[in-house]
Amino acid sequence: MSRRVPGTQRYLRPGLNDSLPAPAILGNVVFVCRGILFDVDGVLVDSTRAVARVWRRWAEERGLDPAIVIHEAHGRRSIETVRALAPHLDAELENEHVESLEIADREGIVALPGAAELLRRLPADRFSLVTSATRALAVARLEHAGLRVPERLISADDVADGKPSPRPYLNGAALLGLRSRDCLVFEDTAAGIESARRAGMQVVALDTTYPARALAAADALAGTLADVQIEVREDEMTVSVAEKQGRNE
Repeated sequence: MSRRVPGTQRYLRPGLNDSLPAPAILGNVVFVCRGILFDVDGVLVDSTRAVARVWRRWAEERGLDPAIVIHEAHGRRSIETVRALAPHLDAELENEHVESLEIADREGIVALPGAAELLRRLPADRFSLVTSATRALAVARLEHAGLRVPERLISADDVADGKPSPRPYLNGAALLGLRSRDCLVFEDTAAGIESARRAGMQVVALDTTYPARALAAADALAGTLADVQIEVREDEMTVSVAEKQGRNE
């Protein structure tokens, strides 16, 4: 478990450079980790409008309430959304249909602020992506947004149970050869935060998709990755987050 050093804004993991002096960075939360796990949609890529368009179309085609469907779709594997909201339908076929619509709809797909710069700074063996999208969809969105497609990627295709199960993030840590406690996660949904916390990881939430109050279970809250600074050293990274207010309000 993490602990907060009294009188500072630094989070340290027991046994991980506890002897280092804590920096006095007013208004920042600082983490020390060995690997970083990023969600894709809402963290690296802005796909909110495309997701809403696709799921609205699907809901209207199937006679479902679009508002409920769109709300439930964020942060979950699409097949699980279908199973939860339309159990009378063939989930596999519906999932294929939704995925084809999502891959085709690229209007408004852009990189979120700070994402490209952060990925460029990180060594390939220090980070992984952990997404509820299929691999084909995740790669399509990353490429369309002009972002680097990493060597290490856990997608909906790689797990039997998606977020909020801990399995996606456990698999992401395994790709880096790290323990859960040595990883820091960036997420934008309550399901993703729960997944990371259940995997034993610390989480920074971005309020790009949901309001801050829905992300209260995270360890820190930021606006985008533009509010994050990372110092890479030989065996660890220091991650400084300019924290926003409102998470516990």
